[in-house]
Amino acid sequence: MLDRREPVLVAGAGGFVGGHLVGHLLEQGFVDVRAVDVKPMDEWHQLHPGAHARRLDLGGREAAVAAAAGCGAVVNLAADMGGIGFIENNKARCMLSVLVNTSLLLAAQQERVGRYFFASSACVYPVGRQSSPAVTALAEDDAYPAMPEDGYGWEKLFSERMCRHFGEDFGLVTRVARYHNVYGPHGPWTGGREKAPAALCRKVAQAVVAGTGEIEIWGDGSQTRSFMHVADCVRGTMMIAEGDAPEPVNLGSSELVSIDHLVDVIEEIAGTKLVRRYDPQAPAGVRGRNSDNTRIRSLFGWEPSTRLRDGLEETYRWVYDQVRAGAPAVS
Repeated sequence: MLDRREPVLVAGAGGFVGGHLVGHLLEQGFVDVRAVDVKPMDEWHQLHPGAHARRLDLGGREAAVAAAAGCGAVVNLAADMGGIGFIENNKARCMLSVLVNTSLLLAAQQERVGRYFFASSACVYPVGRQSSPAVTALAEDDAYPAMPEDGYGWEKLFSERMCRHFGEDFGLVTRVARYHNVYGPHGPWTGGREKAPAALCRKVAQAVVAGTGEIEIWGDGSQTRSFMHVADCVRGTMMIAEGDAPEPVNLGSSELVSIDHLVDVIEEIAGTKLVRRYDPQAPAGVRGRNSDNTRIRSLFGWEPSTRLRDGLEETYRWVYDQVRAGAPAVS
């Protein structure tokens, strides 16, 4: 277990998952939560008064040491990433996130941090294993032989290896979770960095508000994914960070759905039925991806359990309120 009396650093605290995790740590009684992000604070998704928030570029060694000094744990969620449209068109930017993980690992080693958590991604899995919508669920060992998604996937896989070798060579206790498509309220919902659930919630909400009666869908709608609610992500992150598993662990729902079915559910929640316009030339990612949860069930007797219908209802209501209010989106 992490010591609630020791400082904990959350890198990427201004992001979607980071904002929820900081709130959770405060609720759990952590007395010194250091929330750090490179974004200006008016662009953070959530600000928690009980946290010590700072704007720092953790890609630099000096800043990373300053942030990690005296910490009992470092949770690295920091990454330059977004939905499929962003990662397919910003491969170099996505790979530069390796600088943050490298600087934080060096800082954690120097400052004798007790435990280091790295948020990896299902994008580390070989694209050749994800060529059909009827994909076999991906187990952790399937990451090798390696051929992850270009850019973002390679950065995550390399950073996983960095964590592993800092443990082997320097004795730093590292833990890694591979996130599978996290969604929920207080996340990106427009601007290019949003993922499919938020993007489709926005499109449906816009169609409802404007009365257009139609929606554009990237790809042909048959591509499949599993989607994990952010509350499950936060709980799983804490379990893996505090657990005894040195190897990466999948953290994702095993409820596989097509993009068309995702739209079906959102339409039902919104009480509408829209004409679907498909764009086969738009970025659509791999054809199918699902999480094999055998390892997380074996280690912790748990797996993400929020039903997609329930999580999407909360997400849609939040996104609809943003659309209706004309709120500017935070990237």
